[in-house]
Amino acid sequence: MTAGTTPDRPHPTVPTIAEAAGKATRFTDYNLPDAGIRSLFTTESVWQAWLDVEAALARAQAKVGIVPAEQAAIIEDAAHLSRMDTHRVRRALAEQGHPLMPLISELVRVAGDKAGGYVHWGATSQNVMQTGHALLLKQAHAIVARLHEEVVAIVADLAEDNADVLMAGRTHGQHAVPITFGFKAAVWLDELVRAHQRAEAAIQPCLTVMMGGAVGTFAALGQEGPQVQELIAEDLGLQPMPVPSRALLDPFAAYASALALTSAAAARVCADVASLMQTEFGELSEPVPDGSIGSSTMPHKRNPKLTYDVLQLSAEIRALAPIAVEALLHPHEADGGATALLTDILERSLIAMGDLFVRLRHILAGLAVFPERMRRNLSLSGGLISSEAIMLALADVVGRDHAHVIVHEDSMRAAVAGEDFLEILSRDPRVTGLLDQTHLRNLLDPATHTGLASAIAHSAAQRAHRYLDGLT
Repeated sequence: MTAGTTPDRPHPTVPTIAEAAGKATRFTDYNLPDAGIRSLFTTESVWQAWLDVEAALARAQAKVGIVPAEQAAIIEDAAHLSRMDTHRVRRALAEQGHPLMPLISELVRVAGDKAGGYVHWGATSQNVMQTGHALLLKQAHAIVARLHEEVVAIVADLAEDNADVLMAGRTHGQHAVPITFGFKAAVWLDELVRAHQRAEAAIQPCLTVMMGGAVGTFAALGQEGPQVQELIAEDLGLQPMPVPSRALLDPFAAYASALALTSAAAARVCADVASLMQTEFGELSEPVPDGSIGSSTMPHKRNPKLTYDVLQLSAEIRALAPIAVEALLHPHEADGGATALLTDILERSLIAMGDLFVRLRHILAGLAVFPERMRRNLSLSGGLISSEAIMLALADVVGRDHAHVIVHEDSMRAAVAGEDFLEILSRDPRVTGLLDQTHLRNLLDPATHTGLASAIAHSAAQRAHRYLDGLT
């Protein structure tokens, strides 16, 4: 995606973003598999993608009569990195400071004088580089999307299997009303499905062939230019760019933003898991393998690790989105700095998304759920979690506002004095004159006030499975 006159790859002696990330040791390992995205963005992989575009360019131009078919075949045969002298390319990179020209020169050398004279005909560097990057984006997105779908399937099963598992709903960090764990999973699920839909829509405008030449007018290719671009798109499984201008970078910023929102949905799941894994809650736990050490000084610790990895990775991905948007503000028909910035942002975001989803999948597939602890925690407030149910029962007789006053006063008395809510209600003539003990006890049972939590969990799971089925 980089302009022809501005390098977008690091100096040959400096590792690329993907290569540096591949050496990182900051993530919790647990022998989790690599997503396979780093390997897509190594220098060699990027170079091969550019060579693939050069070969497709020659094939397309042969079909419209710009390049002799025999010479196009020679270019196609030469456009393999295994045939290149990569040491020569790296030396030329250091001398020229141009990201593509050394590779083109090497392709010309391998193709020979006659066929080499047709290499890169009518194209500018960003045409080849951006189109090659689209090929890599397509592969990387497919990996992320597959991992995302596996996570959605796991969360759908969690919602279905735990639709009736009672737990406390919490707002502002305090008990609110009872819910079920299946309902909580359904909330995660709804956001994750929407994130998948958003990312699928956002990637499409990025998967294009841009072959409009120096500024996008097809000046070098003339009337055959649009046809050449369409043929390349058909060849590479991409779409032709309607206005093939190097200035149009918003699809990449939009995709970076979609990845940021996806990572936020994942992080919200992990924020819940990490919170409910706290000693005071004890309702959930990420999988903790045998032999895992939480602390060098406190042998008892079972710390959240993978959940914190996801939170960290999401923070990195989210931080890149505003920078991607800033890259859109550039003058005139091209800005190499802006395109270089977006290239690196998408590489970093996709590598991090792969790491994130591998971890999230492992967390959710091995998530430990503790229903008994959830039940015990419901009783921590001495029945106050059922205050809404009491209020609504009184409201049928005295009206909602007056009922709210009564229950609020009794609730605050129970909270401050630490008394049992039922005992306070049982001494309040405003309540006992309207609700008998049996009715009160029934209303104070959290299981009687979960509304449609179970039904919502089941329907969300079924919707998610239908969505996944529709993708195949």
